[in-house]
Amino acid sequence: MNWTNGFKGAITVCDREGIVVYMNDESKRVFAKYADGGLVGKSLLFCHPEPARTRLKEMLAEPISNTYTIEKNGIHKMIHQSPWMEDGQFKGVVEMSFEIPMEMPHHIRD
Repeated sequence: MNWTNGFKGAITVCDREGIVVYMNDESKRVFAKYADGGLVGKSLLFCHPEPARTRLKEMLAEPISNTYTIEKNGIHKMIHQSPWMEDGQFKGVVEMSFEIPMEMPHHIRD
């Protein structure tokens, strides 16, 4: 079962060189403008303008996370980029991108 293709968001995985090794269906749809048939086997570095390219290079060099929100064409999205670890070894970066409400509640749970 590949649950990621039913996920209402884009999941993109790259290795430590920035080469895409996995895209779920939503990721393929969202990033279709960069490569007909998807980005698997291609470098993510060419898809990112500065300063995002430099930030991605930092994340490929050491296992650090990066989380932020964007608004584009009236749609608000959460972007979370996190290290991909396998057997304790840093293998690359996973990016999850999904729509969020323009106004979102924040709860403090102590």
